[in-house]
Amino acid sequence: MEFAILKDIVIIFALSTLVNLVFTRIKVPTALGYLVTGIIAGPHLLSLISDRENIELLAEIGVILLLFTIGMEFSLKHLLKIRRIVFWGGLLQVSVTAGAFYLASKPSGLSWQTGIFIGFLAALSSSALVLKLLQERSELTSNYGRTILGILIFQDLLLVPLLLFTDLLGNASVDVSSELLILSLKTIFIIALVYVGNKWLLPKLLHQIALAKNEELFMMCIFLICLAIALLTSWLGMSLAFGAFLAGLMISESEYSHNAFANLIPFKDTFTSFFFVSIGMLLDMSFVIDNYQLVILSVILVITLKTIIAGGTGFLLGHTFRGTLMVGLALSQVGEFSFILAKIGLENSILSEFYYQLFLGVAVITMALTPFLMNVSIPLANTLLKLPLPKFIVDGIFPLPEIAIPDMKNHLVIIGKDSSAIKLSKMAKINDIKHVSIIFDPLIAKGKIENGETTVYGDAVNVPILMKAHVDTADIVVISVGSIIPSLSIVEKVRRLNKKAYIIVRVKHIQDVEEFYKLGADQVLPEKLEVAIDLFNRVLIKRLYPQREMNRILTHIRSMSLGEFTEKDTVNKPSLLDDLPNLNITALKIDANSMADGKLLSDIELRKKTGVTLLAVKRGNQIIEHPLPDTAFQSNDILYVLGNHEQTNLAFELFFKEI
Repeated sequence: MEFAILKDIVIIFALSTLVNLVFTRIKVPTALGYLVTGIIAGPHLLSLISDRENIELLAEIGVILLLFTIGMEFSLKHLLKIRRIVFWGGLLQVSVTAGAFYLASKPSGLSWQTGIFIGFLAALSSSALVLKLLQERSELTSNYGRTILGILIFQDLLLVPLLLFTDLLGNASVDVSSELLILSLKTIFIIALVYVGNKWLLPKLLHQIALAKNEELFMMCIFLICLAIALLTSWLGMSLAFGAFLAGLMISESEYSHNAFANLIPFKDTFTSFFFVSIGMLLDMSFVIDNYQLVILSVILVITLKTIIAGGTGFLLGHTFRGTLMVGLALSQVGEFSFILAKIGLENSILSEFYYQLFLGVAVITMALTPFLMNVSIPLANTLLKLPLPKFIVDGIFPLPEIAIPDMKNHLVIIGKDSSAIKLSKMAKINDIKHVSIIFDPLIAKGKIENGETTVYGDAVNVPILMKAHVDTADIVVISVGSIIPSLSIVEKVRRLNKKAYIIVRVKHIQDVEEFYKLGADQVLPEKLEVAIDLFNRVLIKRLYPQREMNRILTHIRSMSLGEFTEKDTVNKPSLLDDLPNLNITALKIDANSMADGKLLSDIELRKKTGVTLLAVKRGNQIIEHPLPDTAFQSNDILYVLGNHEQTNLAFELFFKEI
């Protein structure tokens, strides 16, 4: 018995591992590594793959899982919010792009049928590639990410009419009116199915499955939902990938979607790799080499025209110049659904073999360039913004209202648009803590401005935005951006503007901590470690550990995990704390009826018993500096003490009344 598909999978895994090992070291995206793997192993180079159809089947599963996880991450509510982008933005981008490429094809002497067909081939972009990159960069729900997703959704919806249109170009006997009626009925059915499934059907089904407390059964049910809806839409003439996206939307509001999302990630990443490999296998390098001038010219034309048109669409939807460029470059490639149309066009003699090969070369090359184009979009935008551009181009045609932020000192600055930053600003507002939020998302910023909150819209990587929030006079700056590269840049610029500010940064991984401390952060919180510590703290509380012992245990865990970077102050400040980095100044409040309440400083022997040094006492609005031994403590006094974590925990026991 031969296992041809198993042999092909082993070849792909081995070759892609080798290629991506090299690419990772030179910081090239893995998606490009898989494309290169396909080119090397494909029939036009080494012909290592014996059964390409099986690989294409695995690739289809990868795209299905990718769009399914994106649907779960996005949710139906988010989709309804961008319905204007989906329809008007998508319609404008596709129609203008198709028209532009039709006009560009006229000098070649092609028939009008071929010219229009080439226009629609070029109009579609790659949902699988672009959405995967956005997901990896945590930018799927950003302002420009929502626009890109909306346009890509419209393109996917357009696949069915384009298939009908392709048949019409190749066969004039098609009954267009009846086909459009059938298409409308199918669309109504799909919309009703998604609404009913999201609202009633799937939440109840998943709840019943979850009650069985069987993880395997739960995952089988998730796969069943994904594949069943994908097959249903395929049966209705739509793409499998679009059906998978709808399936993800249907369970996105369920309380179990996060668990399903986490479990699907390894499957999604593995199968998605086959998609990029299968695309790379299509490229005939001999054709590219023989016609390299035409291929290069066509690639430049496609990227340039699509960037301008997609970017212009983003601009008309209200994006700033930076967002316009990011949208344009993200949608500048030819998409995977164009391969389906091109193959049908070849079979119906709409495309000749030469133009089919030219299309394949241009499509694969533009997809390979996409990760690089998306990476350079922000630096390129920053460079172009140095030019004397008109204000309406820089700010967009629907700029946010400018709010006057008064001069502020010793305030809190919160940078970020994620849930942590938004919740932190709410907590600061509730507790009357003077603060300014910097948010790089106009929708969120607009909502906060309308609520009367002091908010600056913009990218905190830019110094003028930081100055607008008066970072130079702030005493605390919290950075919760998520992506490591912008976060590092923000820390560096905040520290340059303000040498005294206490900078707190949220990061994802422990291994990133050192870089932030080197740039001047005062405290770096690896979110996964802090979540684990919080969970363990609750375990200790349930086990009735004394507060003093809990503090010691949690301090020891942080020390083990972060080592020398445990709340280390690396900023070059001329103070005692530079020479003794383990010491911290901490504020402790005296509880009523605690051990220290009503006692003299000499009675409780604070330094002898705990090792901390009492620096000052705050009583109401009065500050008692250098307290004498006969200073009597009162409830609600705030004591400022100097000591390490262990000493501070001991002092805490004297002032804290256990319930």
